[in-house]
Amino acid sequence: MLHQKSMKKFFYTIIFLTILSSCSEYQKALKADGEGALATKFKMGEDLYNEGKFSKANRLFAQIVPNYRGKPQAEKLMFLYSNSFYKMKDYYVAGYQFERFASSYPKSEKLEEASFLSAKSYYMLSPVYTKDQSETKEAIEKLQEFINLFPDSEFVIEANALIKELDYKLELKAYSIAKQYADIAPGFTKDFNAAIKSFDNFLFNFPGSILREDALFYRLDAAYKLAMNSIEYKNSVNGVVYLKKERLVAAKEYSMAFKTAFTNSKYIETVNKMSIQIEEEIKNYSTKS
Repeated sequence: MLHQKSMKKFFYTIIFLTILSSCSEYQKALKADGEGALATKFKMGEDLYNEGKFSKANRLFAQIVPNYRGKPQAEKLMFLYSNSFYKMKDYYVAGYQFERFASSYPKSEKLEEASFLSAKSYYMLSPVYTKDQSETKEAIEKLQEFINLFPDSEFVIEANALIKELDYKLELKAYSIAKQYADIAPGFTKDFNAAIKSFDNFLFNFPGSILREDALFYRLDAAYKLAMNSIEYKNSVNGVVYLKKERLVAAKEYSMAFKTAFTNSKYIETVNKMSIQIEEEIKNYSTKS
C-alpha cells in the first residue's frame, strides 16, 4: 500500500513538472524576439493548435502574422490563425479573418473551407428569434453567396440546412410579432387591423411556412373580432357605407380561405362556429340598401 502511494506521488510530481516545463517554454516563446523566434513561435503555435489549445496558439500566431506576409508559409499560418478564432468561438473576428484569407489566397486549396467557415461564423452570430434579426439576414446572405460560389462543395448540404434553420427563425420572429398584435388587441389596443396586416405580411413572405395554419386562423380570428365589434355604418363622401358589413364580408373570405387550405384543422370546429355567426350577421343587411 505504501509503495502504491509513493508511485502515485511520483507520477503526479512528474505530471506537474511536465506542465510547469511546458508553461515555461510557452512563456519563453511569447517573450522571444528576433528573426530566429519566428520559426519557434510558428512551430509551437501549430503544435498547440493541433493539441486543441487554440487560445495559446492564437496568441503566438498573432505575434508573427505581420512578419510572414508575402512568405510561402503565410497561407498556412493565416488559415490556422483564422480558424483558431473560430475554435475559440470568437465568431466576429473569425468571419472577418476568413474573408481576408479568401481574398488574399483565391487559389488556395483551403479557399472553399475558409469561405464556408466565414459564412458559418455569421450563422453562429445569429441571435434568438425574439431579438433583432439583422445578423440572421446577413448570415443567410453569406451562406447563399457561398452556395453560389461553390455549388458542388461538400459543405453545400450543411449550408442549405443552416439557411433553412435561419429562415425558420425569421418566420418565428414575424409570426410572434403578428401574434402579439392579435393577443393585445382585444383588451388593450383594439387595433385588430394591425394583427390582420401583420399576418397578411407573414403569409405573403413565408407561403410555405409550417406556421401557415396558425397564421390563417389568427388572421381570421382578428378579422372576426374586428367585424363583430364594428359599428353599423359610417358616413362617407359617397353616402352611407356599411362598415360592419364590409368587415364581415372580409372575415367570411378569410374563413373560406382557411377551410379550403385546412379542412381537417385542429381549429376547424371554432372556424365553423365563426362562419355561422358571420353569415347570420351578414343576413341582417339583406334588407338594407
